[in-house]
Amino acid sequence: MDVKLHGFWASPYSKRVELALKVKGIPYEYVEEDLRNKSHLLLQYNPVDKKVPVLVHHGKPIVESLLILEYIDETWSTAPRLLPQDSYTRATVRFWASFLSQELFDSMRPVVATAGEAQEKVIEKVSENLKVVEEGMKDLFPDGTPVINGENLGMLDIIAFSILSSYKAVEEAIGVKLLDRERNPLICSWVTALNELPVVKETIPSHAKMVAFFQHIRQNALQIPKP
Repeated sequence: MDVKLHGFWASPYSKRVELALKVKGIPYEYVEEDLRNKSHLLLQYNPVDKKVPVLVHHGKPIVESLLILEYIDETWSTAPRLLPQDSYTRATVRFWASFLSQELFDSMRPVVATAGEAQEKVIEKVSENLKVVEEGMKDLFPDGTPVINGENLGMLDIIAFSILSSYKAVEEAIGVKLLDRERNPLICSWVTALNELPVVKETIPSHAKMVAFFQHIRQNALQIPKP
């Protein structure tokens, strides 16, 4: 197999690469990594930060999920394209891809591992970033409703999937609402449309499995006795 992906089943970074490969119709071999006992190949391919995902193409590793997505789009340049051809629109998509991956996701990550006042501050920051995304996406989705099917998924769709598709599992695990249809109508419509796609359904872990995963993280972080 010319293409291999080293990933972790619950990693949003890995999942976005998986989805991109499927959308592009690229055959690949998936290698599940135990992040507590990383394989020698993972350490060999990514000696700098030793993280997943790593895409290996013809024996050469590519790391960092956003760079991998661009590599996939440039290497397999047939449709569907993940990035638009127009240079201005492409730059805009890259900006929002970075914002979603860094500002929004980085603000969401501590939600599961915090409680009380600390969690309230985290959720406030998440709400602020969701508002920024909601407003920003109005320029990219001028009709207010993303038109999505399995053949036109772009980079922003793939990143939104990786970050937000399991938001209900997070909400169930922490008992707090993150997304609200009144405050975030465009984002909610976007995520709902993504989650209904067959290619997304076969890529995203089950709701129950993600709830258990987030609960495990929360129990360990807060030292909550297991029921």
